[in-house]
Amino acid sequence: MQSQGQWMEVDRSEVIKSNLNPVFAKIFTVDYYFEEVQKLRFEVYDSHGQAGVGTHDDDFLGGMECTVGQIVAQKRVTKPLFLKYGKFAGKSTITIISEEISGNNGYVELAFRAKKLDDKDLFSKSDPFLEIYRIDDDRSEQLVYRTEVVKNNLSPIWEPFKVSLNSLCSCEEKRKLRCVVWDYDSRGKHDFIGEFFTTFEEMQKAMGENKVQWDCMNPKYKIKKRNYKNSGVVVLSLWKIHRVYSFLDYIMGGCQIHFTVAIDFTASNGDPRNSCSLHYINPYQPNEYLKALVAVGEICQDYDSDKKFSALGFGARIPPKYEVSHDFAINFNPDNDECEGIQGVVESYQSCLPKIQLYGPTNVAPIISKVARVAADEERTKEASQYFILLILTDGVVTDMADTREAIVRASYLPMSIIIVGVGNADFTDMQILDGDDGVLRSPKGEPVLRDIVQFVPFREFKNASPTALAKCVLAEVPKQVVEYYSYKAFPPRCPRPPTPDPSLGSPQ
Repeated sequence: MQSQGQWMEVDRSEVIKSNLNPVFAKIFTVDYYFEEVQKLRFEVYDSHGQAGVGTHDDDFLGGMECTVGQIVAQKRVTKPLFLKYGKFAGKSTITIISEEISGNNGYVELAFRAKKLDDKDLFSKSDPFLEIYRIDDDRSEQLVYRTEVVKNNLSPIWEPFKVSLNSLCSCEEKRKLRCVVWDYDSRGKHDFIGEFFTTFEEMQKAMGENKVQWDCMNPKYKIKKRNYKNSGVVVLSLWKIHRVYSFLDYIMGGCQIHFTVAIDFTASNGDPRNSCSLHYINPYQPNEYLKALVAVGEICQDYDSDKKFSALGFGARIPPKYEVSHDFAINFNPDNDECEGIQGVVESYQSCLPKIQLYGPTNVAPIISKVARVAADEERTKEASQYFILLILTDGVVTDMADTREAIVRASYLPMSIIIVGVGNADFTDMQILDGDDGVLRSPKGEPVLRDIVQFVPFREFKNASPTALAKCVLAEVPKQVVEYYSYKAFPPRCPRPPTPDPSLGSPQ
């Protein structure tokens, strides 16, 4: 894994002997960060004997580089192995499969009742309560839940309760659970009524109108009493699962991130031919607009399978009539504003500068509304298939603040997030209002945003940092925003799509 420009070995697999098609059992666990480009390199060696793998005695069979983002976005990646100097290692390929192991899969709602429990009290009926234990791998028992006590009742109905899947069964449906029924004693010496064993998998049969029941057994009575049947019956009368999905559940389910960049071409940027201009194209040093665009776009491109990005401009007079536009395609194709990859956006930006007249004012509401219309079409599919990120690069405070606030409130109900990067040295104090960190953003009529979807940062705060620091800051909130939106809409992740074949491999084997 690359760390600060250096390759560091994370781990290595077992050695599989005499096999040209090995399937390695070893699982590599890595922390995943959406907001970073996490570079990985896999190297394959033919091992010769006892010394450590990768020593000069071993033959290098090939290597492959990719990012963690590429693997999770495709779930399964197959790529050719390369020898040194970029030569193909024959027809050798490597396949990497990823899955999330965060273990937060939601919670379950359960309700138990019992029938005809043994009576343990002399002058009244038993006061039963139920305990559920998870049996861990080392055979130890972990108390998961204890119900309330139902007084003087041999057929108690306990209150429904909620418990996370992680604590109930470590998110493993076949993990054994031990359930014990006691007769409550105020001095703490509770009498054992009986027990039964089950699994989360078995509990699932109680869906809808179905009930699942178990004999509540006292092992001592079973040995002593010849006609012993049980010490009562415990019934699961309610089983309801509440899934809590993660960002990776949506990404691995095939949700695409569609990236749009909007660039400020107002006159306050300065004449692009002048080296003091924020739009000056220096052949040796990218300007702030390009730095911000590439830093954020490089992350997003791993999550968009067609690698096409919408690129828009605002605040300029554009050909042929040189009328002011606040939402024009910088490739001047009104029917298709998409560019091929981040490089395509960079090239369209550079070639459009000489053709336009920088003008004004700084109106961003039209572009927010334009992306929102596409996001609204997507929302109607009622599927978690596309989420939109709009990156707005501007050199000043927006002029249409009221319209912008209104557009953001509308957009907060749609599958989109907005990132605003302030370029140059203007006073951006008023822009902080749009980033809901200081309080809830409201429309001019007082309507609050449904979700906080705007992240604003001045580029100057990252001038001396690496571009990755800017991307980290502005994209860190996106996974949470994606989950918030789809949870609010109650859209589950889609079924995982089949892996995309790597075009460099020809037809899939």
